[in-house]
Amino acid sequence: MSSTDQKLQYSVEVAGAPDIPGEGKPRRNALCPNELVQFPVGATTLFENFLHGVESAGDGNFLGHREIQNNVAGPYIWESYNTVQKRVANFGSGLRKLSLNPKEPLGFFSINTPEYVIAQLASYQYNFIPVPLYDTLGVEAIKHIVNQTEMKYCLATPNKVQALIDMKKSLPTLQFLIVTNDYDPELLNHTNVSDIKILDFTNIEKDGSVQPVEAENAKPDDIATICYTSGTTGIPKGAVLTHKNFMAVIASIQTLANQGKMFSPSPDDIHISYLPLAHVYELANMSALIYGGSAIGFYQGDTLKLLDDIAELKPTVFCSVPRLLNRVYDKVMAGVKAKGGVAQWMFTTAFNTKKQGLSHGSVDHWMWDRVVFAPIRARLGGRVKYILSGSAPISPDVIDFLRIAFSAEVFEGYGQTENAAGLTISLMGDTSSGHVGPPQVCCEVKLVDVPDMNYTSHDKPYPRGEICVRGNSVFREYYKLPDKTAEAKDKDGWCHSGDIGKWDDQGRLVIIDRLKNIFKLAQGEYIAPEKIENIYCKHELVSQAFVYGDSLQAALVGIIVPDDSTLMKWAKENDLEDKSFEELCKDAKVKKHLLQTLIKYGKENELKGFENIKNIYLIHEPFSIQNDLLTPTFKLKRHQAKLTFQKEIEELYAEIPQ
Repeated sequence: MSSTDQKLQYSVEVAGAPDIPGEGKPRRNALCPNELVQFPVGATTLFENFLHGVESAGDGNFLGHREIQNNVAGPYIWESYNTVQKRVANFGSGLRKLSLNPKEPLGFFSINTPEYVIAQLASYQYNFIPVPLYDTLGVEAIKHIVNQTEMKYCLATPNKVQALIDMKKSLPTLQFLIVTNDYDPELLNHTNVSDIKILDFTNIEKDGSVQPVEAENAKPDDIATICYTSGTTGIPKGAVLTHKNFMAVIASIQTLANQGKMFSPSPDDIHISYLPLAHVYELANMSALIYGGSAIGFYQGDTLKLLDDIAELKPTVFCSVPRLLNRVYDKVMAGVKAKGGVAQWMFTTAFNTKKQGLSHGSVDHWMWDRVVFAPIRARLGGRVKYILSGSAPISPDVIDFLRIAFSAEVFEGYGQTENAAGLTISLMGDTSSGHVGPPQVCCEVKLVDVPDMNYTSHDKPYPRGEICVRGNSVFREYYKLPDKTAEAKDKDGWCHSGDIGKWDDQGRLVIIDRLKNIFKLAQGEYIAPEKIENIYCKHELVSQAFVYGDSLQAALVGIIVPDDSTLMKWAKENDLEDKSFEELCKDAKVKKHLLQTLIKYGKENELKGFENIKNIYLIHEPFSIQNDLLTPTFKLKRHQAKLTFQKEIEELYAEIPQ
């Protein structure tokens, strides 16, 4: 912000709200203080949202994918909005002919593909209930979801079809598996499992086009999806989200865009879809883009080939998560440092010049954007105008870097499954960082005291507490779990997030940490591990970190995944070049150096003494979805990490002098 508008308020207290002991007054976005928006112009359901996109784009590109021949991906092949509209109607009609009835569940067990979106849109038109299954939920959780929803039909990629067949004895209601993409024709003749039939997606479309069944369109209060939270422990809960919930978030984006504070998606925009559609973050993002008639290009399904897909697609919109954005930041910064000399001086000069410009609201520079930052922009295709980070906190340094390097509008959003990913978002023109913006204009937010952790709504200088949200984006319930619903949503409609936040001096929300992640050490000090991990992960030697504290111990320990290339470079400079990366992770000299480096780095970044780790264990294998240490949206599964590294944690504590 410029010096003339430092005190601009992005949110305001709700007029006439009563004083309630133990909590702060609700706040709303200052751009819309008197009402909570519900629907965008021309659409009240997600199917009408799609029709708005059809009207905007018509024969313009909608769904794009790359065909693979001889393991080589070709150019993007596109289907228009008009073409997809016909396919959606045909597929929905075909499902009705197969006796899938309105308000019955349709399962999705697939990566993001055009067929996934077509089936989803058909669900909106014919009022089926999409129920996504995560790749990494695990067998027991998938059985739970299928059985709890009494699912009969499920769309699946060929490899997932086999997984469901293997579970069939435990899935009594499942009758039809709809297979997408290339598959072995023998799959359709599968006969060794009784009471299950495998159907071809294209054949359902063809059948549906002949004497089509009339659609029963969904209404605003009908269920748009039952999204099972991936969570980190226990059986997942199914958050019931209505069409109104998602439309409220889209209405919020459009309302902000109309006031010049948010970008308005258009047919000129292109989005790369790689984050799982089974999660509301991608679903909400895609829905907002569909409203504007934007093009959606899908990745091949392999994150290792994502940059190749991006280079081919050249998106204008890049929705991502901190873990991936951090890697872009780390690689660029490490590359600059490795070059040294004039190149490093030029980058530093350009970076600092543009950083000064951020304080005046500018993300462009006439010279440095062309001379220094063009090659960096090319990493994301060279056309990205808008970057959105969500699903987890991101370092202010990384936000600043993205604005400087890509000359893009960078938004940080905050939301949860239970509010359709729409709780707060930073606004266009606000180039400060370290916050997640004011409330969306579809909801209001308050902070409730957490006295046993010394967080109160009367804290100075900034009110702190558990973030609670109420409004049109808040979910209806947890499916068939009234007790869990009552825990999350009180009688007045306030949804308790389980996150701790504070209001800054301009009415923007700052996330402190997850309530359940905060723990107490033996001496009574409270620890927010994500804050500490985020600091350590900014260091060039660290790729990933898991910070743990036993309540019976007075110190923290850490499981660290070093950055491969940076550590190998350090090893070469320290007479350890003959060792592999795995061997370096087991080397005592490396461990000592990294521990000392992180303690020093923690102090430089204002970690208190008790917040710095006292011992570390180095591993060469990254935390991933595949090894069950990350959720599908790349959040650390703390409970699983604790179980996985229990032996190492005990050894780390045993090594610390008492």
